[in-house]
Amino acid sequence: MVLPRSVLLIISGSVSAYKSLELIRLLKAEGVTITTILTRGGAKFVTPLAVSSLTGTKTYDDLFSLTDEVEMGHIQLSRIADCVLVAPASADILAKMNAGIADDLATTALLATNKPVIVAPAMNHKMWHHPATQRNLAQLRADGVQVIDPTAGDMACGEHGIGRLAEPKDIVAFLRETGQTSGALAGKHAIVTSGPTHEPIDPVRFIGNRSSGKQGHAIAAALAQAGARVTLISGPTQQPTPAGVTLVNVMTGEDMLRAAEAALPADIFVGAAAVADWKASNVSGQKIKKQNKLDTLSLDFLPTVDVLAAIAQHARRPALVVAFAAETENLIEHARAKRTNKGADWILANDVSGDVFGGDANEVTLITAQGDDAWPRMDKRAVANKLVGAIAQYFNHAKPKLVKGKKA
Repeated sequence: MVLPRSVLLIISGSVSAYKSLELIRLLKAEGVTITTILTRGGAKFVTPLAVSSLTGTKTYDDLFSLTDEVEMGHIQLSRIADCVLVAPASADILAKMNAGIADDLATTALLATNKPVIVAPAMNHKMWHHPATQRNLAQLRADGVQVIDPTAGDMACGEHGIGRLAEPKDIVAFLRETGQTSGALAGKHAIVTSGPTHEPIDPVRFIGNRSSGKQGHAIAAALAQAGARVTLISGPTQQPTPAGVTLVNVMTGEDMLRAAEAALPADIFVGAAAVADWKASNVSGQKIKKQNKLDTLSLDFLPTVDVLAAIAQHARRPALVVAFAAETENLIEHARAKRTNKGADWILANDVSGDVFGGDANEVTLITAQGDDAWPRMDKRAVANKLVGAIAQYFNHAKPKLVKGKKA
């Protein structure tokens, strides 16, 4: 992956704004063109002269500057670069972004841009964990904004916790992973399944699992940001609908398969849903009452439909079928067998014996016919971005450049 050719960098009010100078230096060394907006708060920590000395371009800071508007209108400024990066992103600017407030040049540009937006928050750890900040972040993510989470450590205020701006080199690495995917899948249709399925036992009970839908929804968001038309077929979750996708809500595995078949034809299918393997052979029409005279209750089960295999073997099979293998033992062996038996092109093997279901991080191994590639543990949004980068590479070069290692 390569970095975006140009970046609109917004520096907001945070003591970590000094790190933006190192970020500019690293990006410039990679040949990235940087245009900068400095907020009033940001200017309390770094000066326009210091920023412009490094970028080699004018630093903008005034929404109502007649001179600036003659040189470059604020609408043009919001769309001049390949992406918009807010680093550091203060709690204040995140709140304004979520509310759609446009009371200065930075927030006006953010509201007017049609380019991918990435934020790297930095703030006191109490501010980071405050419910208001987390609500703002959840909505921004649902709107398609990518978030580079802050790190833990000592803070300028003397406290310790999560809230430190990600290191400049890590921000550059994030941009490198995501920069090439913007628009790379334009014209492609992707179907993504996400979340669990609920197979009824009676009107109030069901067979399910702990899948939260976080990974599948993140993949749908990343595909949409890469320009694909996305149909997201989701079982019951609490996840917000990503911006720019078409959501189809389902309950059972059969519902999910019917929805997936109805969404065909497609170029890409990503089966991230944790479809229940079993269903009750006889679903009671009434609530099954607890009988005092019975010590046990027996249920007979039947296998559910195999959504992945049905799509992989469909007459209108997508060009690329990507599966997930959630395992608790013999991870790679089971995942390789599943890829072959189901007919998937790629499979992402992940160990779910820990806190993966419902958690924010994942550690996967991408397995293809060419080999395996073990990815480090990372945020589920980063996993989604990396996967979409590999998908874009596949359609551009007919094979996943990221794959290496032993033959599958």
